[in-house]
This record gives sequence, C-alpha cells and structure tokens, in this order.
Amino acid sequence: MSTTTYTATAAPRVTASTASLVGHGLGATVLASGATVAVAAAGQAAGISLDVGGAPIPVLGFATLTAFFSVIGLVLAVVLGRLARHPRSTFVRTTVVLTVLSLVPDVIVDAAPATKALLMLTHLVAAAIVIPAVARRLSA
Repeated sequence: MSTTTYTATAAPRVTASTASLVGHGLGATVLASGATVAVAAAGQAAGISLDVGGAPIPVLGFATLTAFFSVIGLVLAVVLGRLARHPRSTFVRTTVVLTVLSLVPDVIVDAAPATKALLMLTHLVAAAIVIPAVARRLSA
C-alpha cells in the first residue's frame, strides 16, 4: 500500500512581520485619510475653492482617494518586503518618486493657484504620514 502526501505551498504565509506591516499601514492610512480631509476642510474654510475643472471636489473624496492610494502603497510594501534586497530603502525611494509624480496632475489641472497648492499639500500630508509608518516596519 502506498501513501500520498500533499503539502500546500501555493498559499502565501502571513508572518508576524507582514501582519504588523499591514496593521500599522492600515492605521496610517486611516490617520492620513482623516488628515487630508482636515486639510481640505481647513482650506475650504479659509476660502480656497475645491473646484477643479468647474466641478467641486467633495471633502470626503480626499479620504477616499487617500485610502485607495495608501492601500496600493501598502501592497507595494508587502511585495517589496518579500522580494527586494533592501525593502525599506527601496520602498522609501519608490514612494517619494511616486509622491512627486502625484503632484504633476495638480500642477496642470484647471484650477485656481490656491486650489492647486491645497491639492498638492494634501498629497504631501498623506505621504508624510504613510511613508514613514510603513517604512519603519520594513527591514533595512
């Protein structure tokens, strides 16, 4: 009689460090989403228009987009944590470049200069919260 042994190797293992990375990354995402809403609301209260191309951006839209792109950054961090030789520095360099590139649409969009500056500020606020929080959880 023969016995066949099956070992499942297709499913990725979730390690404690990956769980910590995701948990802290999601916490930073929530914090950054709230911060971008606060910045946008403060700008609006100070008289800065949130109109882009003639249509207003809802204040809660800042939270939605911040959360969406922060989660993409978190997925990037998990992948780099598994594949990169130096995950932390690779993540920081990549996300800083992506943050700078995210400012380009704000520069060319049809909006008042103050609106453009406010939009860029929200990108920088989100990056300043999420990038360090996630990078701290990656190995050097």
